Amino acid sequence: MRTQVGIVGAGPAGLLLSHLLARQGIESVVLESRSRSYVEQRVRAGVLEHPTVELLREVGLADRLDREGMPHEGISLRFDGGDHRIDFTDLVGRGITVYGQQEVVKDVIAARLADGADIRFEVGDLTIDGVTTDAPSIGFADAEGRRHELRCDAVAGCDGFHGVSRGVYRPAVYDREYPFAWLGILAKAAPTQNELVYANHDNGFALYSMRSPEITRLYLQVPPDTDAADWSDARIWDELQTRLAADGFTVNEGPLIEKGVTGMRSFVAEPMRHGRLFLAGDAAHIVPPTGAKGMNLAISDVRVLSDALSTWLRTGDETGIDTYSERCLRRVWRAEHFSWFMTSMLHNFDPESSGVAGFDGDPFSRKLQLAQLRYTVSSRAAATSLAENYVGLPYGAAL
Repeated sequence: MRTQVGIVGAGPAGLLLSHLLARQGIESVVLESRSRSYVEQRVRAGVLEHPTVELLREVGLADRLDREGMPHEGISLRFDGGDHRIDFTDLVGRGITVYGQQEVVKDVIAARLADGADIRFEVGDLTIDGVTTDAPSIGFADAEGRRHELRCDAVAGCDGFHGVSRGVYRPAVYDREYPFAWLGILAKAAPTQNELVYANHDNGFALYSMRSPEITRLYLQVPPDTDAADWSDARIWDELQTRLAADGFTVNEGPLIEKGVTGMRSFVAEPMRHGRLFLAGDAAHIVPPTGAKGMNLAISDVRVLSDALSTWLRTGDETGIDTYSERCLRRVWRAEHFSWFMTSMLHNFDPESSGVAGFDGDPFSRKLQLAQLRYTVSSRAAATSLAENYVGLPYGAAL
């Protein structure tokens, strides 16, 4: 088999890269270890930055997004028993859209298959070779167990944190694990309000969000070793009502569709290029979900990578591929900082709540946290900084 770009992973990064390359006349093959039904139903991020939405519109992938997405013009920070709205539209003139990652994946798969794209699901035993030569290749077994070799000009590693791509070389790794996790639920319950609520409470952080006019997505801060099975539905709702309490606000309750625990970490691998292997998305970086940056960073990566690869393959100009890692990492580290800022400002670092003794669980740190929250909601400059980072800095902005 032969193609120009071999793409490992059919998440948002890999699929969108294939679409962007095709628009510039570049062939690709996408290889995915999971089934199509799995990747289309995998619930992940739900907040699309303004630049992400604009890009999806530009490349013809926003028809359903524009019909079903939920535009938001702000968020609320809830602490000290009060609610404080950050008005994105007033502060920076743009907002976000709530639209699930799995919905983006469905849209891109449908568009790619309609164009005759080669997307191979349920492949196994994947290997990547020759990336430091001019003839890289990807070996894999198809769903029937037959062995194949895909020869290509470049390999895009879009296979996530646990994929094989990053193991091909030894990048420098910058890593931080947080002493808590999120217990997340999907509930068949109409949202109480139409914007996200980030709550800082003595019991721990809580997030109120939604996926549709009928489905809410909610999270509770829990110790990292939490077993979701130990939390009954009644206990979850009681704790959500407690942490999200505010005058005139009640969490609508309903049957749980999904329940699970997600660890919290920050991770960056540098550089994001090794020879003709290019990492994108979670294969290269992870952010705690507090800042809503994960999928948006992946999309930003492949926007840069698609232009770099197409220019190189069409003209031989290597400037774009040579600067790919540096350009992406500037945005990655800005997002890492913002995600760390939101996480540090909103979570309870008390040892008894976090489950890890000695991690900033002192009254002094708690006072600093509340001081930052109060400043953020009382200073227009501080609120503007939060807003412009949350809705997404424009592509090409000096970072």
